[in-house]
This record gives sequence, C-alpha cells and structure tokens, in this order.
Amino acid sequence: MLTLPQTQTKEPSGDVMTARTMAWALEKLDLGECVALASVVESQGSVPGKVGAKIAVSENGERHGTVGGAGLEEKVISHLTDIINRDASPGIHRFQLRKEAIQNTSKGIEATPLNSLCGGVVTIVSEFLNASPHVLLAGGGHCAIAIGKMADVLDWRISIMDTREEYVSENHHPKAIERIHSSPENFLKQENSTSLARFTHILIMGHDWAIDQNLLLGIMEKMQDKEWNTTVGTIGSKAKWNSFSSAAKEKGIDSSVLNQILCPIGVDISAESPEEIAIAVCAQIIDERARSLRGETKIKHSGWRSIQTE
Repeated sequence: MLTLPQTQTKEPSGDVMTARTMAWALEKLDLGECVALASVVESQGSVPGKVGAKIAVSENGERHGTVGGAGLEEKVISHLTDIINRDASPGIHRFQLRKEAIQNTSKGIEATPLNSLCGGVVTIVSEFLNASPHVLLAGGGHCAIAIGKMADVLDWRISIMDTREEYVSENHHPKAIERIHSSPENFLKQENSTSLARFTHILIMGHDWAIDQNLLLGIMEKMQDKEWNTTVGTIGSKAKWNSFSSAAKEKGIDSSVLNQILCPIGVDISAESPEEIAIAVCAQIIDERARSLRGETKIKHSGWRSIQTE
C-alpha cells in the first residue's frame, strides 16, 4: 500500500508577509483610506519581531501584518491608531522587552518598557501614509478638463462621469481611471454609500442644472446611510444653490447632510476661466488635506460661499 507523505502547511515567510502587508496598505490607499505603518528596523537580543516585520492600521480600524505579537504588538497598534486619529506623531520608537526597564539601550536612547521576559530591544519606525485624492468629476466639460490636467500634475486620481458619451472619452480626459457614461438615476442605482467612498471628492459640474440637482439629491440621500467622509461640492450660483437646498428639504434630507455640501467649490479668488476655476478647486482640496494632516477639525459648510465665513 502506497503511503503518501504528509504535507505541512508552511507559514508565510517574513518577506512574503511584508509584501502582503505593503500590498494591503496600497489597496487601502487606493480606496481613499489613510494608513499608519510600523516597521521593525532594529532588534537586539531575544525578541519576537524581526527586522523587516511590518504592521499596518487603516483609518477604519482594520489591520494587517505583525511585528511579533504580545505586548509589543498591542503597544504598536495603539500607537498607529493614535497616529490615524492625529493624537500621536510618526517617528522612531524603541521598546524594552523586560519587566524592569533598562532606561537606556546600548546606544544610549531611552526605550519604552514592556512587561515581557524576552529581554531584548526592538526599534520601530512608524509613518503616516495619506491617500492621494480620487476625485469624481460629474460633468466632463471645460472646467472638468482643466481640473483633470491640474490633477495629473499633482498626481491625483480622476474619474469622469457625464450623460454625454463624448465627454467621458479618452480624447477629453486621457488620464481618467474611470469613465462613467450614465444618467444620475442609473449611476445611483449601481452605487451605495460604501462604493462611493472610493472617491475622496465628488464635484458636480454638469452642463444641465436639473441633471446636477438629481445627482446631488441622490448622493445626499446616500450620505444619510452611514458615516460619510467624501467631500461633495458643486459649481453654482446663489440661485442654483437655493434651488438645490429647497429640493433637498422637500425630499426630507437632514440639514446636517445639507450643511456638508460645498457650493460653489473652490477658494474665492474671483476665478472666471476654466483654468482659474481649476486652480481654485485644487487649492481648496490641497488646503483641506493640509488641515487634515495637522489634525484640524474639518470646516463645516452650510451653503453658498459659507466656506469664506467659517
């Protein structure tokens, strides 16, 4: 009787785990989530975390990878979570794995004590990875084309949506990563609050105010489903905003959702040409991201030009 040798499932090697953790972090960044990452860069003595080991935490609290488990990993996860919440800064951290801390390592640098019998020292570098903006331009006309060109210079991702097929074409938007030729109604049927979260910004700038209004109202309804982090804004005059806000109230959309909408989008620099509008819009996104990195509370908005009075 032939007996086949038993096969053993091997744990992934350190290099494989590191690659998987980096791939996971990149996937989260592609989804628009920021990530805090920790890497073991030095180890002394008997320690579980080897050089090169990585662990990552996303802004939604998910994590991937390991730096050795036990008390060390708990401390590192807590630190990465604080970085995500802007309660701590990235940097170099050393952990002493013994009950009674030796306050100075061999290099004379203070180490955080951990309740462990290992007796070694682990040095970890933490960093914050901020997702590049992924902007949905709902309307593919002159302003969207200008924004797309500037976004390419800034290495941002752009998706384009329009009811007119030619305006989502590669000819008009050669750098777009998504081309959505659809009515607002069909688009909204295919999307939910979770899928829309792939966009950091949804900017409505169509050629027809009624199309813009239908899209905006549908998005605002989805904004009520869950915690919403995507910035939503629209190009428009005060009269256009009054029409949008009245229609939203008639549909029973909560004022807290309405107050999150930017109208008009862009910093107030008296922009007129598509290129000037693109500068104003991109400057606003840059400012918003800088505020976020500094841990500042997101500016609240409540309608036409309110951003200037906050």
